[in-house]
Amino acid sequence: MEKMPKWADVVLIPLISLLLAAIISGIVILALGSNPIAALKIMVHGALGSQYNFGNTLYYATNFIFTGLAVAVAAHAGLFNIGGEGQAMLGGLGVAIVCLMIPFPHWSLALICSIAGAAAAGALWALVPAYLQAKRGSHIVITTIMFNQIAFALLNYLLVGPLKAPGGMEPASATFPATTHLPNFHDMLAPFGIAFSRGAMANFSFVVAILACVAVWVLIWHTRLGYEMRSLGKSEPAAKYAGISPFKIIMITMAISGGLAGMMALNNVQGEAERLILGSVEGAGFIGIAVALMGRNHPIGIFLAALLFGVLYQGGMSLSQDQTLRIPRELVVVIQALVILFTGALDSMVRMPVEKFFISLRQGKAAKAAE
Repeated sequence: MEKMPKWADVVLIPLISLLLAAIISGIVILALGSNPIAALKIMVHGALGSQYNFGNTLYYATNFIFTGLAVAVAAHAGLFNIGGEGQAMLGGLGVAIVCLMIPFPHWSLALICSIAGAAAAGALWALVPAYLQAKRGSHIVITTIMFNQIAFALLNYLLVGPLKAPGGMEPASATFPATTHLPNFHDMLAPFGIAFSRGAMANFSFVVAILACVAVWVLIWHTRLGYEMRSLGKSEPAAKYAGISPFKIIMITMAISGGLAGMMALNNVQGEAERLILGSVEGAGFIGIAVALMGRNHPIGIFLAALLFGVLYQGGMSLSQDQTLRIPRELVVVIQALVILFTGALDSMVRMPVEKFFISLRQGKAAKAAE
């Protein structure tokens, strides 16, 4: 028998975690002499108060959807892929190679090839740690962290060398041809007579992210491969007894996970920057871990958690730029970190009292029924 209802695990615990993070953040802001209510209003308005702000919130959410799905897919097979950061960097390299090397007549064709390039690059980068885990027993956490650093070094070398834009002063590639540029929300909604901010960063990759959520849902819960992944994640001995090859599932799972992380480059590289820039991932690979944890490794939960973290990121930037409260950028990072802390690392601290509450409630009902 489950210790608590499913809705409590999916809804109640994340809400309590968010509430605790908000209370502590408010206390910190109050201790610095600022008004926490005013700070909350600025964050909400900065994330949702205009088309421009909302578009930027969706842009960040798109990054987090891809990296959150990457973590979730690996988690279902009992793997902790902490290498989303490096896989997203290599995904950007895949997108850059496709967009710079192939002349496309239309962005739709460029998008299809970019999806393949980004997914392939991210998958290949994840396969080495996967092989080391499956064959040598090297822990996936250690190897994927190491590969994050190697990815950064490799990208740094390429962007100050072979891929550097001619005459450029920064580590970045040349701008992609105009026929590879993805339409932003302004361009997407204009044919329907819907006005949207031209300057907002949200673009067509948001649609791809939603389709990726659907694809992962089908994969995990409606395919044989998904069943084998979940079986391995629950019990490797039982999976072996059932004839499931751990080596095969680990390799396939990490390839899919790395491919999803790599596809984040559709948003930040092809959709927004329209060129490959060093450091464009901006920690989204690590935020994906918190998004997957908060979303309970389910695509719907990940989508909602990614929206929340998009609000935190866009709203946090507005808060740090506000001239009335003058809250430092470092405090905004602390607020974001508290949300990650309570929804991720301190999940058990919230979970245990909630489980005890529902167990005692069930026991009380059983005692009354026995009377």
